Amino acid sequence: MTTLACSSTNLSVAYRAEPVLRNVDFQVPVGSVMGIVGPNGAGKSTLMKALLGLVKPLTGQARFFDQPLAKVRQRVGYMPQSTSVDWDFPTTVADVVTMGTYGALGWLRRPGKRERRLAFTALEQTGMADFATRQIGELSGGQRQRVFLARTLVQNPDLYFLDEPFQGIDAKSQQAMVEVLHTLRQAGKTVVIVHHDLATLVDYCDHVTLLNRRIVASGQVAETFTRSAIATTYEVSEDQAAFLEFAS
Repeated sequence: MTTLACSSTNLSVAYRAEPVLRNVDFQVPVGSVMGIVGPNGAGKSTLMKALLGLVKPLTGQARFFDQPLAKVRQRVGYMPQSTSVDWDFPTTVADVVTMGTYGALGWLRRPGKRERRLAFTALEQTGMADFATRQIGELSGGQRQRVFLARTLVQNPDLYFLDEPFQGIDAKSQQAMVEVLHTLRQAGKTVVIVHHDLATLVDYCDHVTLLNRRIVASGQVAETFTRSAIATTYEVSEDQAAFLEFAS
């Protein structure tokens, strides 16, 4: 039985000859909620993109459920950062979420009643069902994040990659998304989150990877998320690490 939902070996990435990730060996146990944390420019989003083949690595490879991504693509869902989305595109909330079903349908089939029902269920899960007919550009930042989480949910993957899902959102949206996260954990799904708020990491995640172009530490939160590891990752003293841990 496969025990790893995702792993990488010797993964290195550079942008214009500037190293961003160096020899990253990354492991995500099945059924875990893994938070990836580190300072700005540490390569957190780049790691996620490299694992998913959205950025070409210089060296190394990634595997999912002990298979290449191409063989298990439908088992893997991805929610990008909101800044990568064209919010002026004229489409409704329901249409955006229904787009999440396209991968399973293939090129020749159009979404039908089943797909629209799945989309509505995902909107209910994220507290956005009342906004189904709203234009996506009319939503607040937190509402948009919830819609894009719903689009990922409708795919019903076994492994979720969420890139900064809580960045810049309101308290109501954050609570709604946390409830979804807890539901996924209870269902035995695996979740990988690029996260920036150290103060909430323990509440959201049971595993953590501390990253600063290389992996400083990775494992269960209770054993790995130490003041010493935080200090090394953020290149600060342990006293400063304590401030980051509680005030970020």
